[in-house]
Amino acid sequence: MLSKPILRRDFLTTSAGALLAIPGLRGLPWTMPSDTRDLGMKKRLIIMFTPNGTVSQGFWPQTQGPDFELTEVLQPLENFREQTLIVKGICNQVRGDGDNHMRGMSCLLTGNELFPGNIQGGSDTPAGWAKGISIDQEIKNFLQSQSHSQTRFGSLEYGVLVHHEANPWTRMVYAGPNQPVAPLSDPYRMYDKLHGSVKDRETLRHVLNSVHQDFGRLDPSQQGRQILAANQEHLQHIQQDLEKTLQQSGPTIPIELPANVPLTNENMPEISRMQMDLLVNAFANDFNRVATLQFTQSVGDVRMKWLEVDEGHHHLSHEPDKNEDAQNKLRRINKWYAEQLAYLAGRLAATKEPGSERSLLDNTLIVWTNELGHGSSHTLQNLPMVMLGGGFGFEMGRYTKVDKVSTTRLWLAIAHAMGHQIDTFGLAELCKDGPVLL
Repeated sequence: MLSKPILRRDFLTTSAGALLAIPGLRGLPWTMPSDTRDLGMKKRLIIMFTPNGTVSQGFWPQTQGPDFELTEVLQPLENFREQTLIVKGICNQVRGDGDNHMRGMSCLLTGNELFPGNIQGGSDTPAGWAKGISIDQEIKNFLQSQSHSQTRFGSLEYGVLVHHEANPWTRMVYAGPNQPVAPLSDPYRMYDKLHGSVKDRETLRHVLNSVHQDFGRLDPSQQGRQILAANQEHLQHIQQDLEKTLQQSGPTIPIELPANVPLTNENMPEISRMQMDLLVNAFANDFNRVATLQFTQSVGDVRMKWLEVDEGHHHLSHEPDKNEDAQNKLRRINKWYAEQLAYLAGRLAATKEPGSERSLLDNTLIVWTNELGHGSSHTLQNLPMVMLGGGFGFEMGRYTKVDKVSTTRLWLAIAHAMGHQIDTFGLAELCKDGPVLL
């Protein structure tokens, strides 16, 4: 999983002189520790996405308020009832180019229209990328702008079997207009991203120590003594800075991943667990305060044979509600996704916030959402919205309905809960009533 180690001989013959000749080496970002100072409670955000809408029967509770019943799909969340808020009535009201799968995906977190483009979906008008930043990146940028909430990565984007094709069906995260951000679907690559540089720092320390020892064995001419002394002094400064960086970074605790798991449909359960374990580990090391977890993509057609479902998810979602066999399978699929949310919440709850008696879950708000409200109708109304974890001002432990509220007003409310007091998000006209009150 880690990069090829640096050979000491190669370093001496090809790199040492260049390193020692660069005065600015010590200021490179990868050598610097992240700023993990905290002026108050840390606030973390996870947006979890699953595709193709949900079922008409078996997802939404019948009773509003704190006495709501956990339906068949939501039963896995029983241990987190008091920390769960289910919201019905959140709608993607963005219109314009593209079909509902495209706008459901790429307009979901941006609250903005798609640019005109040449990607043809199921509508008459092709489309391109979204015209604005997604809410996760908006909040990431806010947190990164303050010294007390800056982290090494700011945000991390996890994927589970997301297609390699780059199009509006596969991208929900945007750094800005026309700037889609691809999720990383390979747990081993994510591991290297999280922990590879720490290993590289330790490797560099070993190499520098070896170079220092080799300098001590040299017997240069009188003319070369001054050059050697200068290089030794510069090397000593690099070693001191590296040691200081390693000490200030604090203990970085990686996790062990199972080896050689193929990134295939059949291994989706194990890949899902690996990615969620890495997500929790990154939070525990305070590498980031914002994360997205994207299961497949809009029109995702994985075959969940471990649930005795042979058909693809997207194919089943097009079946009418009167097809009870299809509905039973869709309930099993959606329940499995709820189990993934429960697993993630459980891992966060079992992990202490460093330096605190609180758990990571206490300091984290998870939002589970979808690009469609219902698969066969392709509606963007009543998107499945489940919020779980630290409430950050929201009243948790209940089921509530709102009246056709735009996603932009929900994202505005979540931005405020995270401390980011923006007036609008996405299309301003969809925010005229301000953040939704929950």
